[in-house]
Amino acid sequence: MESSTEKMVRRNTRPSDEEENVGTAPGRHEESDEQTHEERPRSQSPDFLKTLLPTPEGLGRFKDRFLRKGKRKIGTVESLKNIAFSSWLNIFIVFIPVAWIAHFSNENNEDNPQRVFSYPVTFVMSLLAIVPLERLFDYGGEQMAFYCGKDLGDLIVVTLNNAVEATLAIILLTKCELKLLQSTIIGVVILHLLLVPGTAFITGGARVMHQELHPHLTELNHTLLTMGVLAVLLPAAFFAALDRGEAALPNSGSYIGNDPNIRTNILQLSRGIAIILLLVYICSRIFLHNPPGDDNAAQPRPNAPLALLHEEHHLLHGDPEVSQWVCIAMLVVTIALMAATAEWLVDSIEFVREDENIQEEWFGLILLPIVSFAADGIVAIGNFVLYVARHILGWRAPPSTLAKATAIDLSIQFTLFWAPFIVLLGWWTNRPMSLLFDLYEVAVLLGSCFLVNYVTQDAKTNWVEGFAMVAFYFMIAVTTWFYRGQVEVEELLQSAKCVLEAVPEGVAE
Repeated sequence: MESSTEKMVRRNTRPSDEEENVGTAPGRHEESDEQTHEERPRSQSPDFLKTLLPTPEGLGRFKDRFLRKGKRKIGTVESLKNIAFSSWLNIFIVFIPVAWIAHFSNENNEDNPQRVFSYPVTFVMSLLAIVPLERLFDYGGEQMAFYCGKDLGDLIVVTLNNAVEATLAIILLTKCELKLLQSTIIGVVILHLLLVPGTAFITGGARVMHQELHPHLTELNHTLLTMGVLAVLLPAAFFAALDRGEAALPNSGSYIGNDPNIRTNILQLSRGIAIILLLVYICSRIFLHNPPGDDNAAQPRPNAPLALLHEEHHLLHGDPEVSQWVCIAMLVVTIALMAATAEWLVDSIEFVREDENIQEEWFGLILLPIVSFAADGIVAIGNFVLYVARHILGWRAPPSTLAKATAIDLSIQFTLFWAPFIVLLGWWTNRPMSLLFDLYEVAVLLGSCFLVNYVTQDAKTNWVEGFAMVAFYFMIAVTTWFYRGQVEVEELLQSAKCVLEAVPEGVAE
C-alpha cells in the first residue's frame, strides 16, 4: 500500500508538474491539492482541544514506525559497533578522562591549582572531550529520525545541539553570574542566527544559484523569532520609560539601580513573559507536528521542497544503524558526560577573563558562545576537509538544493524555551534572573532578527546573503569589544540573596 509520503513524492515529480512549474520551487502545487490535504476539517473531532491531539490512527502509525513493525530489528551488538565506528571523531573520547583528571587536579591543589595541569591545558582537554559528544548527539538525532520521522528527528537534533549552551547557562545561573548569563544568552542566539547559518549558506550555495528552505517552516519561524525578540524588548522598553529624575544619579539615595520595587516589578513581569513564551513554543510544536487537517500528525507537508520529501521517504523505508533503545541509552549517557565536561570547560576558561583583562560584555556575548560552539565547529571543519579531499580526488557529490538552516531553529528554541526556562529555574532556586537585558544587547538581537527574516523571507538563500550575515556578526563582535555594559541593568540584576552569598566570602578573606 502506498504511503502518504510516497504519494507526495510521486505527485511532486509528475512530468506535467515539472513542465508547468519550471523555475519555481518544487513541491508547490495547485491550491486545491493543498486545501484537500491541509485545510480539510476533522469531522469526527469538532472540539478544538481534540484537534490538538493526534488521532488514534496517527498514534498507531507512529507506534508502528517507532517499533519498526514488519521491518528488520537492529541488534544491540550491531548497534554498539555502529556507534563506535560512526565517525573518526570518536577517537577524541580519550580526552574525556584526561579532562576530568585535569579538572580535579586543579580543584584539589588549592595552594597551586596549576601545579600539574595549567588552566589552558584543562580548557583544551575539555574542549576536545566535548567534540565526540557533540558528534554523538548529531548521530543519535539522525538515527532517531528513522524511528520518529523527519520533523521529530529535527526537534531531537536541535534540542541536543542546544545541550552545551543550555548547560553553560544553568552553570552560570547556579554561580549567580547573572549579567554574564544574559550576555551569553544573547550571544548564543546571534551566533546561531548569523554566523552558523551564514557560513552554511556560503558553503552550500557556492555551486548553485540558490538553495531552498521549507516555505511553511520559514513562515512560522519568522513569527516565532520575532515573538521571542519582542518579548525581550518589552522589559527593556518598560525600564527605559521609567521617570528617573534624581534616581538617575548613582550617588542619589533613590538611585534606580537600588530600588527594590522596580527590581520586584521587573522580576514579576519577566516570569509572566517567560510562562507565555513557553506556551507559545509548545503551541508551535503542536502545530508543526500535528497541523490542522484530517490525520496530519507526523506527516510531511505537500508543499515541502522535493529534496526534503525524498529525505523523509528514505527515513521511512531505509534501515537505521542503531536500535532505538540503544540510541536512547547512548544519548542519556552522552548528556550526563556533556553536563560535567561543560562545567569543567567553564571553570577552566575563567583564567581568560581574569588574566587577559577582557571586557565582561565581549566575554559573554562573543567568546563564551563561540567556545560552547567550538566542538561543533571542529566537527564542521573536519567534515569540510573531507569534502575538499573528496572533491580533489574526483568524488564530487551533486550540490544540494536544500539549505541547511537548522541553526536558526536552535536560536528560536533558545529564545522561546531555554531562556524562559532559565528565568523560571532562577525563580525556583531563588536567583533573580530576569528578561531585562542590556539595551545594546536588545538592539543587537533586533538587528539580527531583522536581517535573518529579510534573508529568508522568500524561502531561498544564496552565498552572498550568507556572507552578509557573517559580516554583520563580525560587526557586532568589533563593536562589543569597546562596550562596557549598562550599569543600571547590572545592578538591578543583583538581589539580596546574591549579595548575602558573597558577604561570607569577603568576611572570611
